[in-house]
Amino acid sequence: MVISGFLAGAAGAGLLRRLPRGADVCWLWCAAPTAVLWFVAWALAPPPWLPVPLLLGWLGVLLTVTDLRHRRLPDALTLPAYPAVGVTLWLCGADLWRALAGCVVFGGFHLLVRLLAPSAMGGGDVKLAGPLGAVLASVSWAALPLAAVLASAVTLVLGVWWRGDGLPHGPGLLAATWLVAVSAG
Repeated sequence: MVISGFLAGAAGAGLLRRLPRGADVCWLWCAAPTAVLWFVAWALAPPPWLPVPLLLGWLGVLLTVTDLRHRRLPDALTLPAYPAVGVTLWLCGADLWRALAGCVVFGGFHLLVRLLAPSAMGGGDVKLAGPLGAVLASVSWAALPLAAVLASAVTLVLGVWWRGDGLPHGPGLLAATWLVAVSAG
């Protein structure tokens, strides 16, 4: 699992460089964290649910590296996450109506924050919240507020070290959702 995660991360770094606006990232920044996340998911997640934390780990690393390096969550990754997450949840036997409701609730909450305080959240965070909400609702309804609080905590911790304009929230959203998904079993 470590080798396949490492290779998936390295391939993801190549994908990032080929995006329309490109993302200049070192392949090791994607390969090593993906390998670690895939190993932890393999060790903790039940086999029928394993594809969900694997997908989240891979996508999460690519989006986190891009958000930290370039301060954006590219549409080329956030928009395809909707069908990718949907198909993965379907293959894992999740209730798709519940997942859809979670997508609308979590995405809608983030959209509301964006509309009320545009400087508090970027558009990429709003687009990313939909598929993450689908995963969270598939785990449980309580996972939605838990992940929101956990994501805020991760963002605040990141803010201690972050130097620059604004504070990326995508890494917090992704870390919180991956943690909830990997511990769902």
